[in-house]
Amino acid sequence: MSSPEIAPQRDSVIEQHSIDYVPSSERHGKVWHQGPFWFTGNFVLPTMVAGFVGPAMGLSVGFSVLAIVLGVGFGTFFMAFHANQGPRMGLPQMIQSRAQFGSRGASVPFAATVFVYVGFLVFDTVLAAQGIGLVLPDNKLFWYPLLIAVSIVIAVVGHDLLHFVQRWLTYALIVVFAILTVVAIVHYSSNPLVEGAPAADAGWNTTAFLVQISLAAGYNISYSVYVSDYTRYLPAKVPAGKLITAVYAGATFSAVWLMSLGSILASYIPNPDPILALREVGDLLFPGFGLIAVMVSVLALISIMGVNAYGAMLTGTSAVDGFKKVRPTVGLRVIGLTVVGIATLIVALLIPDDYIGSFNNFVLLMLYFLVPWTAVNLVDFYFVRRGGYAIAEILKPNGIYGYWAWQGVVAYIVGFVAMIPFFSTSFYVGPVADALGGADFSFAVGLIVAGGLYVLLARTIDHDAEAAARTASEAELEGTHR
Repeated sequence: MSSPEIAPQRDSVIEQHSIDYVPSSERHGKVWHQGPFWFTGNFVLPTMVAGFVGPAMGLSVGFSVLAIVLGVGFGTFFMAFHANQGPRMGLPQMIQSRAQFGSRGASVPFAATVFVYVGFLVFDTVLAAQGIGLVLPDNKLFWYPLLIAVSIVIAVVGHDLLHFVQRWLTYALIVVFAILTVVAIVHYSSNPLVEGAPAADAGWNTTAFLVQISLAAGYNISYSVYVSDYTRYLPAKVPAGKLITAVYAGATFSAVWLMSLGSILASYIPNPDPILALREVGDLLFPGFGLIAVMVSVLALISIMGVNAYGAMLTGTSAVDGFKKVRPTVGLRVIGLTVVGIATLIVALLIPDDYIGSFNNFVLLMLYFLVPWTAVNLVDFYFVRRGGYAIAEILKPNGIYGYWAWQGVVAYIVGFVAMIPFFSTSFYVGPVADALGGADFSFAVGLIVAGGLYVLLARTIDHDAEAAARTASEAELEGTHR
């Protein structure tokens, strides 16, 4: 049985909403659309790069894939449960954090989230330009601004175009990469190892196994900051179980598939480059198929760049609104996206050529900053307030949730500090991680400490006052949109 669908009232192809509430009269879409959206959203080359790590550290393909399955399965669990917040609250993902942190207290997770979005935009831009450079002149000063501009145009049109593009790219990606994966497995399992290939010395490595789990988990946990942005237009009463399952299935399947393919390539190709590795394997089928695979991957990168630009704009606008009330107009969205684009271009031009090493550190940093936030946000939604919020008050910087909600801020800070001894990066290894040979358990510590502490601190919340505000909020929101 399909989920309920309400015909939206839209006068323009360009999305009109931003960080504001989406009223019931404009809710639309189907639950199953979330599956292909998150499949394509995760089926991009940075995902494959995350699978290079295990083999590079001496882990065999089998153990690398096992670590990926465990990490992705764990990380996506948290990401998928954010999906239910969108239709219940009708708000983008990060502005919901005001209920736990306050309109200004949310600045720290907001800043970390913008860092995530811009970081992914940078890596996507670099990879997409590298792919295009296989067939056209490789000129960063031309391709970087053009690719970023295209992503901004997609994000200006907004939510529905992003869903449409992601959904239809799913079919092309499945066909092309199913063929590519079969070719890789058949070829590498039946041919001698290339000299210098990591598979020659690969086996069990405890540190590598744990690092691969952490990277895989952190990679999908990072998508938590996106989820409600793309579920908030669904009708409020869509089945929670079906919605969470659709998001979980799409994001898990694509991440496990592409990271595992990355592990295969990294095991048999010395010092693999994601673009060149794709072309090399694809051309084993017939000359030119590798280029087809790369070009399809470039399209997926451009699409997810639009998703990242859109999310960065929403989060940045939410941050500004906490200090100075803004009107979420289309014009403001264009300005916000332009700022995001300029920042992305500057970083992309400055990033070192060894971006794969930078990418691994980036994923870990995402994990460190986002884990305490996702713990607090999910615990509040499912266990403390149980989905009951005064939405109109969230949209007011000085509303009932205040500028600073000390419970969430304290839980976040303590959770982050508790993770520090477990950090393991190329530039810092905490004492516990060092004692464990570089293994990184910080995500588990952050989830438990931040989430557990918030449950205790949340006992001081005045739920009676919030219930009265919630009743007034419902009348105010739907009344103003009739």
